[in-house]
Amino acid sequence: MKSLQNKGVALDGVDEKLIAALIKNARSSMRDLAALVGMSAPSVTERVRRLEDIGVIRGFTLDLDPQALGYALQAIVRIKPLPGQLKKVETLIQTIPECMECDKVTGEDCFIARFCVPEIGSLDGLLEGLEARAETNTAIIKTSPVPRRLPPLQAGRS
Repeated sequence: MKSLQNKGVALDGVDEKLIAALIKNARSSMRDLAALVGMSAPSVTERVRRLEDIGVIRGFTLDLDPQALGYALQAIVRIKPLPGQLKKVETLIQTIPECMECDKVTGEDCFIARFCVPEIGSLDGLLEGLEARAETNTAIIKTSPVPRRLPPLQAGRS
């Protein structure tokens, strides 16, 4: 068994096969997963539940194309709160529906956020809501040569 770094979680080959199959298709049936790993469907269901319970699998998600929903632009915005505004800026970012994700980071900026907007003018409107509490620096995303992906299962292996 292999151990996930910093978690003490032991994954064996069956767990890794199940995770790999769920990465390819999170809607796979337990019957199909069972056939893949040579186990019964109830046993596979218990394995998947265990992976959820210990926090390896945090959920099953839907991947939407923002452009198909009318969001023509995406932007990365570095956000540096003004003195004393850190918590208020964090709360404000959380309330902006167009913010698809945000990381709190070390360094000069405190947050790096990804926004989706239908047009450039919409981005200006979103950032105006932050300007009283933070400095922002924006980069428009042209393409994503490496789309968001999951980490490799081999973490922590020698």
